[in-house]
Amino acid sequence: MRKKAKRALEPDDPLCCCEYVDRHGGRSHMAACCCDCEDLDEACDRWMKREPQKPDSVSRVLTVISDRLRVPWLSGARRVDLSLIPPLLLLPALLHLAALHFLLGIVVLTALPGMVLWYYYFTHRKKGRTLFFLSLALFSLFYMYYLFLTEVVPRGDVDHLQLAAVTTGVALTLIALVRTKRGPGYVTARPADVHSTVTYHAPLPDKDPSHLNGGARHQVLLGNRAGPVELGAEPGSVERRDGGKRNWCPFCKLVKPPRAGHCRICGSCVLRLDHHCVWINSCVGQANHRSFLLTLFLFLLTSLYGISLVLRSVCPRQNVMTALLYCPDAYNHYSSALCFTCAWYSSIVTGGLLHLLVIQLINISYNVTEREARLALRDKTGRSQLWGLVIDTGAYSRGFRGNWTEFLTMGGALESPTPSVTDLV
Repeated sequence: MRKKAKRALEPDDPLCCCEYVDRHGGRSHMAACCCDCEDLDEACDRWMKREPQKPDSVSRVLTVISDRLRVPWLSGARRVDLSLIPPLLLLPALLHLAALHFLLGIVVLTALPGMVLWYYYFTHRKKGRTLFFLSLALFSLFYMYYLFLTEVVPRGDVDHLQLAAVTTGVALTLIALVRTKRGPGYVTARPADVHSTVTYHAPLPDKDPSHLNGGARHQVLLGNRAGPVELGAEPGSVERRDGGKRNWCPFCKLVKPPRAGHCRICGSCVLRLDHHCVWINSCVGQANHRSFLLTLFLFLLTSLYGISLVLRSVCPRQNVMTALLYCPDAYNHYSSALCFTCAWYSSIVTGGLLHLLVIQLINISYNVTEREARLALRDKTGRSQLWGLVIDTGAYSRGFRGNWTEFLTMGGALESPTPSVTDLV
């Protein structure tokens, strides 16, 4: 049976809310999600005939599934990333399972961070982008707030002012995250780096080569003012006419300003690159470093305050500092056990982000980025103190006050326009 060719998308033919352009460039509809799947048909046919599968058959089927997994949208169906789904399903299931018994709680709250760390190192080694961590962070925030409203507030131990404080903290955290997602400040090519333009002429057929005025021609820009092809330049850097050196990115094909770096996950050069943060699915650079730090502050303050309110409600007879370690009546009721389990989960997440915040504050105080600290440790050009928490390179430090002044006044004009709601992920 011959398959009908898919109708190509016309320039003036808009998509309806359930239509989309697939990975082959054809026009498809969400209702046809199980139709014309040659990769799946081939895999099933080989399985029925007991023939060995091709090495890439599973990946091809997953690619088709991820391309067809979409939701209706105004300008056409939007694709749903598969990495968004596991946190939405696993987090509530695991937390409710952990609330059944304290032994299950120990197992789940030990295994959950281990699985997240394993997935982080797995994706980090492959240098691939994933929405898993951003989905986990956002869903954890919303789900903890939802349980706070449905399990803790009805107990009557939280007044309206405390509820308003938690709600304000959640809202401000999301606003700071949106500002962070505007962009880290990407390096763009500058016209000043263009050295010269050479025009090559080609003679017309059956014409005298000496008459080039009527011939075809094309122009070629000769790289940068200090291109990597110049003699005497070291790999990874270029030599200027004034004797100084400037970094050259072989991936982006442009000159990087001082302290800029290339992110292999994003595939772009970032001004004053600090690191690629999987929790926001973006780089942290000159344009969004301050808002990233503000997001951490707001989240930690909201989380610590919310945990204290939950522990006071679940363990009213215990001190807040000791209730997390000893709360004998927590598992007498399932609602109390669920709140206590969520308080433990929030404490684990808060502890990890608190460590990240401490590292950020130390690096800012010494005017060193996370990328520069790793390079200094690799090249043995920096001093490591306090078990590796402090990496002092001494290259850009202006003293404690000067370093913080530089950090608080940088990158204001580099921020991109405000992203839409769909650009958050």
